Amino acid sequence: MIGYLKGTLRDKKPEVLLLDVHGVGYRVHIPLSTFYLLPGPGEEMELLVHTHVRDDQITLFGFSRQEELDIFRAITSVRGCGPKIALTVLSGMEPEAVLESLTSADAARLATVPGIGKKTAERLIYELKEKLSRYLSTRPAAESGAESQPPPALMDDLLSALVNLGYPKAQAEKAVQQAYRDQPEAAFEILLRKSLRHVMKR
Repeated sequence: MIGYLKGTLRDKKPEVLLLDVHGVGYRVHIPLSTFYLLPGPGEEMELLVHTHVRDDQITLFGFSRQEELDIFRAITSVRGCGPKIALTVLSGMEPEAVLESLTSADAARLATVPGIGKKTAERLIYELKEKLSRYLSTRPAAESGAESQPPPALMDDLLSALVNLGYPKAQAEKAVQQAYRDQPEAAFEILLRKSLRHVMKR
């Protein structure tokens, strides 16, 4: 089983990256919490890896921090919650926000993530509080905003990432616009993070 990879980043998208390890290209699925921390293509990087084996398919999931990997594994251990739901949670919320929600038993906050209903959120809180107890403590929260429109290409990329995560297009547009007004000079990764924070407050 692969548990760690170190190599050269060849390509990155919000949901997957291609890592060259001594001439072998590994396609690794990632949450947005990891995507935000990636270097640029051509740079060296390392990932903690969870290898998921199912029938004749092997899928790699990569994480920049042990905390993310532990949250991912804890979520996938809950009945009815597979890797897709675990990635969606870590893409819809920062790891710190997930842990805050568990600490305060805030099912409504967890249920704002697409695909996580109230019952699933309550089950996650009930089961993960013990499994992630060493991480649970009081942690930081979000931001807000106000002017100007992002360039069309940037707007399309940000919208595509949010819509692919399951957010309605109209809601995503407002969130992207607000994030851009907050910090128009910011890079794509930062704008995507801020857009997610805004869309989850709606």
